Amino acid sequence: MSISNVTIFMPSVLTLVGIPGLESVQCWIGIPFCAMYLIAMIGNSLLLIIILSEHSLHQPMYIFLGMLGVTDIALSTSIVPKMLGIFWFHITEIYFDSCLLQMWLIHTLQCTESGILLAMALDRYVAICYPLRHAAIFSHHLVTQIAAMVTLRAAILVSACLVLIKLRLQFYQTTVISHSYCEHMAVVKLAAENIRVNKICGLFVAFTVAGLDMVLITLSYIQIFITVFRLPQKEARLKAFNTCIAHICVFLQFYSLGFFSFFAHRFGSHI
Repeated sequence: MSISNVTIFMPSVLTLVGIPGLESVQCWIGIPFCAMYLIAMIGNSLLLIIILSEHSLHQPMYIFLGMLGVTDIALSTSIVPKMLGIFWFHITEIYFDSCLLQMWLIHTLQCTESGILLAMALDRYVAICYPLRHAAIFSHHLVTQIAAMVTLRAAILVSACLVLIKLRLQFYQTTVISHSYCEHMAVVKLAAENIRVNKICGLFVAFTVAGLDMVLITLSYIQIFITVFRLPQKEARLKAFNTCIAHICVFLQFYSLGFFSFFAHRFGSHI
């Protein structure tokens, strides 16, 4: 692909426009975002305090729930403060390296959340299908290893996308990102060079993490449902199923929002 005559070499500053087409009402849009951010911070903080203070909750299911709360706090903090700065104070500029850092944090935390949801599904699978072996299999040592693995997996895979941007993309056709935060494809599409490798890397990371995790979670719950429906007593079936309801809701919300964002960025925007 030929490089346009009007290009910018390694821009130091980028501009985030917020929500395209709604710039005039962004100050009002920021109010529900701020409210949701505060609710998420308070709710997740209370959840963590309860789990840490109550010894009976120091079990894999609640530990994973606490990890999900920490990740949610970090993810919200990576996005919302800068977004509110755009909406309320018109602070639209962001250093290029800061943009890449925000991109890395957002996608790493999203991938980490996906890994935690998979760990929660496997925990429920063992607890329901092999209840007598659950305590021996899901020890605190294994939980620590799982936490380290899902975090490292996310950090390493997303870092590959960041390195490709830094090494391959030097010329940019614009410095304006039609978005409220730095997302991988939103940054890549600014380039005036061939971005096919970057797109492939992004898709590889998305389907390696979210795609694989979703398949494994689905298979786990298919086996869980089969085991639950085979239980002879209705009360036992309801009790077993109730332990999974919260996780199922979080799972459906996370992946539905994730796929909506994925298709919106790739097919709904034209930069």
